Order: sequence, then structure tokens, then C-alpha cells
Amino acid sequence: MENKIDYEEIEKKGKVQRRIVNVIVYAFLFLWAVIVLFPFYWMVLTSVKSYGAYNSEYIPRFYTLSPTLQNYADAFTTVSLGRYLMNTAIFTAVTTALMLVVITLAAFAFARLTFRGKNIVFVLFLSLMMIPNELVVITNFVTITDLNMRNTFQGLILPSVTSIFYIYLLKENFEQIPDSLYYAAKVDGTSDLKYLLKVMIPISKPTLITITILKVIECWNSYVWPRLITDDERYYLVSNGIQEIRENGFGRENIPAMMAAVVVISIPLIILFLIFRRKVMAGVVRGGTKG
Repeated sequence: MENKIDYEEIEKKGKVQRRIVNVIVYAFLFLWAVIVLFPFYWMVLTSVKSYGAYNSEYIPRFYTLSPTLQNYADAFTTVSLGRYLMNTAIFTAVTTALMLVVITLAAFAFARLTFRGKNIVFVLFLSLMMIPNELVVITNFVTITDLNMRNTFQGLILPSVTSIFYIYLLKENFEQIPDSLYYAAKVDGTSDLKYLLKVMIPISKPTLITITILKVIECWNSYVWPRLITDDERYYLVSNGIQEIRENGFGRENIPAMMAAVVVISIPLIILFLIFRRKVMAGVVRGGTKG
């Protein structure tokens, strides 16, 4: 009887300790969520304040009693935000599509094909990741300028159609597929390209979705290269358009209107991540583990 009572007491103490730990963990997560999400809240809050109301606040307020959507209307009428969004959508779609073709073929070659010097070539590929981006930007700028592709979509797109990291990530994913499937397909007379399209790509779909989303975000947020290779407003992307909005659109003091433009630019990425967040996590885990 005494052993039973002692066991019940230990079990109760264990439950209490687990509850305390859970409370601490969730409190920390809540605090961290507030810290992370507060900038987004402040951005949206500022975007619905009028210019006069914002400038009249000597002490910033965390709410507004008279929200307005006029700043969003100004974002499309005062500056060419619609054109910036269209340019960015074209740049993102074409760049991502071309990159998927390039990295898929490269990853398949390194994962399944046999040729002399394959390991050496792959090591050389990986070594390119150690080269500073600044050096790559300079080289790309000289190349694109020599090809007379400045202020063109071709000049914007071509330097971004491949990625060593994504090739590595997809190669590791392809190598998880059993070799027996490949040999069985070859016995049936299946070509390498058909095996890639019918077997490897469907199995690696989570990783490909993850790569696609990460590339879309990368293209959407691209700033240095578009700013360097284009000085024509017709080819500005949204990240570069923000600077033009500040200098030639709303002015440096109209912060609410600028925040409205930033909210409009951020919405597509937020929606994309919310829709595919589970696939992103699954793809990263699948691509990062082997065996």
C-alpha cells in the first residue's frame, strides 16, 4: 500500500513538473512570436494611418481610431507599383522555371550517371560556394555588359538560373532513391530522361517544392543585382522600386504611404509561405537527411 502511495505521489510530481516546463516553453514561444511579428504589425498599422495623423504623434501609438486605405490607393496611382509587381512576377517565374530545369538535370547527373571525374567535378562545384558573392557580382556585371544585356530581362535572369546549393540539396535527395528502381527501369528499356521524369521527380516533389519556394522568395527580395544591372524604371523590381518610391514618389517623409507599398509587396510572399509551409519543412528535412 505504501509503495502504491509513493508511486502516485511521484506521478503527480512528474505531472506538475511537466506542466511547469510547458508553461515556461509556451511563455517563451509567445514572447518570441511577439518579437518576431511586431515589426509586421507596426508596418500594417502605419500603413493605415493618414499622413497628418502619423506626423501629429509625438509619441507613437500602438493603435489608430481612424484607419484609412488612401495610402494603398496612392501606392498604385502616385508611383508605378503595378509595373514593379509585374516585372518582379515575370522575373521570378522565368528565373525559377529555368533554374529548376538546370539544377534537376545537374543533380540527376551527379546522383545517377557514371562518368570519369564525377567526384572531382562535384567537389569543384561545391568549392564555388566559398567564393564571395561580391566577386561573382562583378564578374556577372562585366559579362552582361559585354553582351549588351543591361536594362533587359535577359540580363536580369541569366545570372540567377543556377544554384550550387540547390544542386547539392537535390542530389542528396535523389541519392536516397534506391538504386534497384533505376536498374529495374533500365532493364525495362526506360531512358534516363524518362526515369527522371516518371520516378525521381515525383518522389522528390517535397524537395522541389521547397526549392521553388525558396527561389521565389530569393527572386522577390533580390536587390543588389537588379539595382546594379538596370537603371531604367521600366525594368525595376519591387525591391528597387521602394527606393524610387522614396526618392521620386511619396517623398522621404510620407512614411505611411511607403509602408502601404511595402505591405502590398510583402503579401504575395506571406500567402505563399502560409500555403506551403508544411511542404517547406518536409522538403528541408527530407533533403537534409540521408539513409
